[in-house]
Amino acid sequence: MARILAPTGHLRAGLYPGTPTSVLPDGTDNPRGVGYTIGKEMARQLHVDYAPVVFPRNAEVLEAVKSGAVDVAFTNASPARAKNMDFGPVYLEIELGYLVPDGSPLSDIGDVDATGRKVGVTAGSTSDATLGRELKNATLVRAPTLKDATNMLASHQIDAFATNKATLFEMTEQVPGSRVLDGRWGEERHAIAIPKGREAGLDFLRSFTAHIRSSGLVSAAADRAGLKGVVAPGK
Repeated sequence: MARILAPTGHLRAGLYPGTPTSVLPDGTDNPRGVGYTIGKEMARQLHVDYAPVVFPRNAEVLEAVKSGAVDVAFTNASPARAKNMDFGPVYLEIELGYLVPDGSPLSDIGDVDATGRKVGVTAGSTSDATLGRELKNATLVRAPTLKDATNMLASHQIDAFATNKATLFEMTEQVPGSRVLDGRWGEERHAIAIPKGREAGLDFLRSFTAHIRSSGLVSAAADRAGLKGVVAPGK
């Protein structure tokens, strides 16, 4: 199975920083992050070395899976992404919401879609694709990275930023006075992604995902990473 899922002899796991769903680099060899932890356990079960590859943006992770530059990624299993990569079963469901800056007059998600509002998203993200269709009055503003989005929110260049609540709560620590609005406008369903052409590894992904859920590994990793906004805990 390792020859199929990790053909180089190393499990190259695509990650991006700034969110507990992926990795929160801290200068140690065991950083927090659900994706990082799952990848490490997957490499152990495949009996190969673990080789995490951290990209600045999630869009680059997705491109690396598509091209086969990485072997696995841990991301929202959207229908659009399933055209370019294969997914195992869902291991974590997270609410999608909005973060607003200090002093914002917005009180709930129903206030967001109004004329004159600027809503930030990460370029190429699920939020970008979904809200690009669903927002009728607000203007979508695309940020290249989460760091850029944080700066835009702190400087009031945008009125709200949209993504999964795990990331939003992490961002509150970087934007004093910011708050996550009550309610949700959708859900992300995170699953392990592999490049197309490796379908023979999907049975392993199914059994591996069942294991990490039932064993409590997902829940423990989420707790350690401080992940919030979970819809269906992975246990």
